[in-house]
Amino acid sequence: MKNLYNFLLLLAALAFLTQAALAQTPGSLTGLVVDEKGQPMSYGTVALMKASDATLLTGTAIDLEGKFSLKAPASGKYFLRVSAMSYANQDLPAFEVTASPFSRDFGKVALKQDAKVLKEVTVHNLRPSVDVQADKMVVSVEGTAMAAGNTAYDVLAKSPGVWVDQDGNIQLNGKQGVKVMVDGKLTYLDGKQLQTMLQGMPADNLKNLEIIANPSAKFDAEGTAGIININLKKNTLTGLNGSVYGGYSYNSKSGANGGVNLNLKQGKWNSFGTIDLAQRPRKRTFSMDRTFTREGQNATLTQSGKEEGESFSPSARFGTDYDLNKNHSVGATVSLNQSRSNSGVNTTSTLFDPRETGAIFNQTGTHNKGKFSNVTLNAHYVGKLDTLGSTLSGDVDVARITEDNFSDFLNDKTFLSGKAAEQEYFENENPTSYQIYAAKVDYSRPFPSIKGKLELGAKASYVESDNQIDFYIFENGRKVRDTKRAADHFIYDENIYAAYSNFSASLSPKFTLQAGLRAEYTDSKGNSIPNQKVTPRSYLDFFPSVFVQQKVSDNYTVGYNYSRRIYRPRYSNLNPFRFYIDANTYAEGNPYLKPEYTQSFQVTQTFKKNYNLILGYAYTKDDISEVPSFYPEENKMIFKQSNVESEVINATAVVPVTITSKWNMNNNVTVARQSYTTLVLDGSKIQNAQTMLSAQINNNILLPKNFKLEVNGTYRSKGVFNVYTTKAAGWVDVAVKRSFLSDKLEANLAVTDIFRSNKMQGTSAVNGNQNVIDMYNYGRGVRVNLRYRFNKGEKFEVKKRSNSLDELNRAGGN
Repeated sequence: MKNLYNFLLLLAALAFLTQAALAQTPGSLTGLVVDEKGQPMSYGTVALMKASDATLLTGTAIDLEGKFSLKAPASGKYFLRVSAMSYANQDLPAFEVTASPFSRDFGKVALKQDAKVLKEVTVHNLRPSVDVQADKMVVSVEGTAMAAGNTAYDVLAKSPGVWVDQDGNIQLNGKQGVKVMVDGKLTYLDGKQLQTMLQGMPADNLKNLEIIANPSAKFDAEGTAGIININLKKNTLTGLNGSVYGGYSYNSKSGANGGVNLNLKQGKWNSFGTIDLAQRPRKRTFSMDRTFTREGQNATLTQSGKEEGESFSPSARFGTDYDLNKNHSVGATVSLNQSRSNSGVNTTSTLFDPRETGAIFNQTGTHNKGKFSNVTLNAHYVGKLDTLGSTLSGDVDVARITEDNFSDFLNDKTFLSGKAAEQEYFENENPTSYQIYAAKVDYSRPFPSIKGKLELGAKASYVESDNQIDFYIFENGRKVRDTKRAADHFIYDENIYAAYSNFSASLSPKFTLQAGLRAEYTDSKGNSIPNQKVTPRSYLDFFPSVFVQQKVSDNYTVGYNYSRRIYRPRYSNLNPFRFYIDANTYAEGNPYLKPEYTQSFQVTQTFKKNYNLILGYAYTKDDISEVPSFYPEENKMIFKQSNVESEVINATAVVPVTITSKWNMNNNVTVARQSYTTLVLDGSKIQNAQTMLSAQINNNILLPKNFKLEVNGTYRSKGVFNVYTTKAAGWVDVAVKRSFLSDKLEANLAVTDIFRSNKMQGTSAVNGNQNVIDMYNYGRGVRVNLRYRFNKGEKFEVKKRSNSLDELNRAGGN
């Protein structure tokens, strides 16, 4: 009750702050500047002129979103002159100021390109693939040759500072605990489920990735390493328009994908639909050497194996927005994602145990069939409340996620000593479901006189996770429950209530400040039937964030960021189930995982508006991490999520280089010092630290005959993760693109991992026990893709709407 009282008290304080803000209404002149296509301008100036003699009084720059704001002048007659390079000046109708305070919103101001300039200049545009902004790093995806035929997962895995391990877990700047959003909505997924969802999302439909290492209080506090927001392409044409695409890939196995995008803008309605189908192969080979330490009598296990399979991933997304009037709109979106997978893993292992008279051979085969399904419904409202630009938005989300997995396990064991061979066979069924309900409201009010903005919001969510596992064997030709292996049914409920306040302002011409506070109250309980009940947890946490931007000179700015964040255990890791990988390896859940907390500091230095040096530090308490436990007496190893301590110091340099007008390079280098302290099975602590280097070079080259060439190289040095040490790896990708039929038809050819060098190699060491692994996921391949675009209508501006949903990242999909 005390925590709930504190939460309600915070809401009351936020309401008071809103009323205080509403009481102050400074006079201002505002508007939005767009080009002929209706797209917001990101540069230009707005000048305030005297109507009598066109004398310049003052002016301001157009911001990155195309908006401008000027303090209202004294009584008199004036007009505004809007200017931008390569565009004709636009003088707005004169107006008269008769009283104070005076405010006017000039609405949308459209600039026309200067015909003289267009006749004289031909522009070859090579957009930068990485743009470092004050609060995030934006990686361009739309229109790149590498995106065609690829998946969102592949693009994400090759982004600056991002690393994906063999289990699909994402790290950012050497730190795990990343949350993934799609169009501002959290996906509620982690690990394999997140990987499945992203692999079913075509990169052709992506616009860009926003890598937010230190999110503000407006975002959910979930995600200790930060947030990666995937922005999908937006409808930008009136009438009926869209595209159809298809492609073929080969990486020792064939795959194919295809889809269609349709958009319809008619009157007050703006609707869209996207359908994608993909058949993708899955292949990997691996080898492993394991040592079990026992009182000087070590046992060794060597293993080799391969996995082959495929997945069929249909997905669809439909939505519509309706303008009630020029200031208010409502809409709804439904997303459907599905994946059907079928794969088999075959391993051969040899165990040398001094207690046995000879070697023991195991041949293990597992067959896995899975069906993943996610349906997400969203209803939203966006409203402009006044001429200052105050907005109110609301979202309601409902998601149903299901995953049905079936697997069988067959192991044949033979003994060199001549002992009778043994065979073990069983099957398991593992159905999982998640029900997610969330609602949120956000309010924003600008303060033009101080170039500031107040943001307030609240959110409530409820998640129910239901996970069951049953084991079966065959007796006398009949399928019966396996009594040797414990079945389990795990039900987990979680409620989260959140509220935030975020304020930004210009303190002076050289300093801007953004500060916020988010409160989240969590109430959770779990029940493992028939084994045990998980202790209910209720806790209230506060998450502050502070951003200070300093303009030292026109060519040098510095940003200082601080934030505190949380990473709650993903629902699947709380399940106390045991999953059998091979005869000597298991994976097991941990219902006693505690949430992890991270405090992060970051300094971003920008030189000459193009070059960036980002310095960061993060300390995490109760870092949730996979720890292998060795059982030498049984020659077995169990993977289990545990709480550890971690510390990361990192530095990232972003250095774009223009070689010629038709060739530019984007260079990104990250150096991170990773340190982990892990409490292992016998109660001892293991310290593991390493300085890791990651570098990317992306080349964009315009060739004759309208060909565009992309050559990307990536290198990652030796690194550490918990008790693991990973070896260095590097790879090179090449792609070429050409457009035909006035850019309506686009053809792409890409070759990835040319030297077959993108391997996962590493070692885990615990008290003398070791596991060394070498794995290759068959990243070397070739892709051919075609896309045809069509439209009938003129361009228009789509209203930008963003929402945020967190619980999906820990469950299953968007």
